[in-house]
Amino acid sequence: MTEETQKVDNLVVKAIGKSIKSSPRKANLTLGLIRGLKVEKAINNLEFSRKRVSLEILKILKSAISNAENNHQLDIDKLFVKEASVGKSMVLKRFRPRARGRSGKILKTFSRIKIEVQEKEVAKVKKEEIKDTKKEENGSKN
Repeated sequence: MTEETQKVDNLVVKAIGKSIKSSPRKANLTLGLIRGLKVEKAINNLEFSRKRVSLEILKILKSAISNAENNHQLDIDKLFVKEASVGKSMVLKRFRPRARGRSGKILKTFSRIKIEVQEKEVAKVKKEEIKDTKKEENGSKN
């Protein structure tokens, strides 16, 4: 039972985008902008990014946020991006005619993007009492 309560406290909500038309290398550059950030700041970074794949990543992030809010009743203001990863999906193989009767291979790669969000606990800072110490005045003992 203690494991279940720990899982509820540290609930991780995810959203997955399959077959995103971008290579995993390009998508990983954009995902690097949002890893570990609060959700609000991550949305701002994606909206103002000039990369084409950032619009697709923004959709997946908003889906993860709505999953957290509607399915698990988490507070949106406390959410942060715990993990943002990308992997390979399908590859379309095309050929292009080249010189002297040869052909060049063209690989059109697709990505699979997974974004996990988690509610961050507000840390309570305990103030330690500072004990007064005797101050020595220039080493004199008078």
